[in-house]
This record gives sequence, structure tokens and C-alpha cells, in this order.
Amino acid sequence: KSGEVLLLENLRFHKEESENEEEFAKSLARLADVYVNDAFGAAHRAHASTAGMGRFVAERAAGFLLQRECDYLGRVLAKPERPFVAILGGAKVSDKIQVIRNLLQVVDSLLIGGAMAYTFLRAQGQQTGKSLVEEGQLPLAAELLQLSKDRGVFLFLPTDHVVADRAEEGSGAETVKGDIPEGKMGLDVGPETVKKYEGEIARARTVFWNGPLGLFEIKPFDAGTMAIAIALAKSSALTVVGGGDSVAAVKRSGQAEAISHISTGGGASLEFLEGKTLPGLAALV
Repeated sequence: KSGEVLLLENLRFHKEESENEEEFAKSLARLADVYVNDAFGAAHRAHASTAGMGRFVAERAAGFLLQRECDYLGRVLAKPERPFVAILGGAKVSDKIQVIRNLLQVVDSLLIGGAMAYTFLRAQGQQTGKSLVEEGQLPLAAELLQLSKDRGVFLFLPTDHVVADRAEEGSGAETVKGDIPEGKMGLDVGPETVKKYEGEIARARTVFWNGPLGLFEIKPFDAGTMAIAIALAKSSALTVVGGGDSVAAVKRSGQAEAISHISTGGGASLEFLEGKTLPGLAALV
């Protein structure tokens, strides 16, 4: 009734939501005169509530959070103040192929960490022990390394590593430089790499970070990721953090308030930076 608020249950209980079924979208649209999408974290999903129902509501708009996300990510992608430094971590190169390709067109430096770094290092001929390596992505990693050279982008890879024989607390972690010994796995960037990355961040005017630099959930493999969070907090640059694990790491470091913008959308922020049109944004036009 007029003056009341209607709260619907989680729409993903209905398969029609994720299938963007037209009649379901119309039934949602009949509930409202004005449609406002403020869920950036779901803007990359072509669902009935994000992409479908907007077509059937005359008045459509982006919410304040959605506007803020587009403003900050748009500044990073379209008109970054330079030097522009991007930091990418996480487990797999395959998850971030298009992001890396797109960022190589706009960044001045790209800092790689996390398990994905070992695929790049193996592609360069370095020994990586039993670190996580995507064997099927080695040719692609070599291609991206060459692309960075062709574009004049400084692509930094770890030069030292915190290694152990297993990914557990109390597993006898040690720091090695260069090749990782047989039977050991790289679980974090080493202090030499941290210092180098801190230097790049200090001189930057724009920084985008997605993905932890090590197994930050387990000590002592959190040191590299925590150091990066602190470096961003100290920076006077525009700093944008996107991605669930990166956000969790920043919050855990206690530095969240010092970051310019922490994105609420992991997958959405990556697809935005890939240059894709997000269905949830397209539906508002």
C-alpha cells in the first residue's frame, strides 16, 4: 500500500530470475513505477531483476553506489592519472586473461603476485617446484609477457618467494630467491619483491588492485598481501581495490578507510575492466 515497503524473498530461489525469463521480469516490473539498480555486484549478470525488468519500467536509474562504482572504475580505465600501476594476484591466469590484455593497453606498470605468478615464471623457464602452475596456459603467459614488452609496459614478477612443503601454518616456511626447490611451493612473495612493489606504488598516481599476493588466509603467507594493503593506504594516489579476496585482505589489514574506493563487485569490477558491457548497466540506458 502507499507509504509501505514491500521486501521480496531472494529472487535467486527462482530459476526464472537467473534465466532472465520475460514473463517473470514483467511480473517484477508490475510492482513498481520506478526502477533503481544499486547492486553493482550483480550488474554483470543478465538476470530478470538486473537486466530484464528495466525494459518494462518507464523510469530507470542507477543508485548512488552504482554511480560511485562506475565513476571510480571509469576513471581507472578511461582517464587514469599517471603513472598508473595495476596489481593482479590470485590463483589463476585463466581467470584474468582479458583483464590483463585490457590493462596492458592503459597501465604503466603491472605487478603480478599470487599463484598466477608461477605460471608466468615457468613460461620464462624458471623452476617453480610444486607451486600451482597452469600448464595449459604457459603459451598464453609467454604471449602476455611479449605483449607487455611490445606495449612498453613494465611487468613485474616476484624475484623471491616464501615457500614451504605444504600450505599449512607451521609448515617451516623459508624465503628463497630465484628458482623454487623441488618439493617446495611458493605461497607468498618475498621481502625483496615486496620492497620493489612498494616502490612502484609509492610513485604511482593511480593504483588498481585485484587479487591477493599469497595465501593470505594462513600465516606467515599473509605478509606480502598485508604489506601491499599498507602501501596503498600510505599512497597519495587514487587507489581502487576490486575483488572479494582483495577486499577481505584490505579489511583485515585495518587500512580500508585509507583506500579511495573499495569495489563491492568482484566479478563485475573485472568484467568492467575487461571492457565488457555489463547487462545491469545497459538495462538503464
